[in-house]
Amino acid sequence: MLEVEDIHSYYGDSHVLHGVTLSVKAGTCVAILGRNGAGKTTTLKSILGYVPARSGSVRFGNTDITREATYRIVRRGIGYVPEDRGIFPSLTVDEHLQVAFSQTSEDRPRRTLEDIYDFFPRLAERRRNYGNQLSGGEQQMLAIGRALISEPELLILDEPSE
Repeated sequence: MLEVEDIHSYYGDSHVLHGVTLSVKAGTCVAILGRNGAGKTTTLKSILGYVPARSGSVRFGNTDITREATYRIVRRGIGYVPEDRGIFPSLTVDEHLQVAFSQTSEDRPRRTLEDIYDFFPRLAERRRNYGNQLSGGEQQMLAIGRALISEPELLILDEPSE
């Protein structure tokens, strides 16, 4: 499903990923473990094109996505839950999910808001609450729900238990 081969990524002139290789097979769960600053988040961001790999390759399915724009990578079927969750304080739970739904490619399957509320009943109870009115756990549910709207083939979670 996902093949990352010998990627090297940089922040400016700082070489931060040195030849990362990993493979994710369909139906499996893979964890990247390491100390703070080891490059876990940068690896995920390089897979998604946020921090483009300068060398090496990233393949999703049969497609090389190494040089693709992030929005195209996501539209291919990769969901992402960032470490900081990306919750907007001035949007309600409903609005967060509606934005995610509206940005999902129409040629891919999509879940409805009600599907997400079935997964996370607590979000249904809080659907009219703003992002800054949610607990940390509720924000994490919302971030995951937002990623699940697009029915991704691959779901990438950065620090899911934080």
